[in-house]
Amino acid sequence: MIVGDPSSFAIESGITQAFANPGQFALGYFIIHIRAKMHGVKEPDASLLACSVDAVSDRLRRRGTHQAANLSAFDATEIAQAYLDAFYRETARADYFGLSHGEFSQALRRNSIVWAPDGDEAFDDGSHVLQFDVGSGVRLIGLVDTGSESDLAASIVEERVDADVFYDTLSRWSSLFAAERAALLRSQR
Repeated sequence: MIVGDPSSFAIESGITQAFANPGQFALGYFIIHIRAKMHGVKEPDASLLACSVDAVSDRLRRRGTHQAANLSAFDATEIAQAYLDAFYRETARADYFGLSHGEFSQALRRNSIVWAPDGDEAFDDGSHVLQFDVGSGVRLIGLVDTGSESDLAASIVEERVDADVFYDTLSRWSSLFAAERAALLRSQR
């Protein structure tokens, strides 16, 4: 199932098996499309989807709060580099757009800027997605970290989406996913 426009922003998922246990929820895949690039592993058994479902629900609950005002003027590549430096790399870097390492990391965590990875194996392909609520829009930055600087630059994609369109896509996907899971649970009885 795909909800949204993959050439701009969409969510795609597939359920291979549904589980009644909320900790497992369903086996399948969860993909975030940004400007026709897929972020996530598209395999029938990529992940148990509880974390991905929870991440969408959390984004809906926290609409408008995914903000980091000091980052809005910076290039997507600069933001992606700083994010990877702060969370995944051994680096001597001390300045993160005028913030310390700790202040920058805390701002991203506190404001739930990092959408993916979300705790599920759904993003074991090295995909990362950052979301910023900016005015009446949403700025998405997607990247794939392969460990190579040259690969990183080529993987970065950015899209700005109207906030109503973005959050409506999340809401519609959430409803359709819940209905698909419920139907599968009924059929598995």
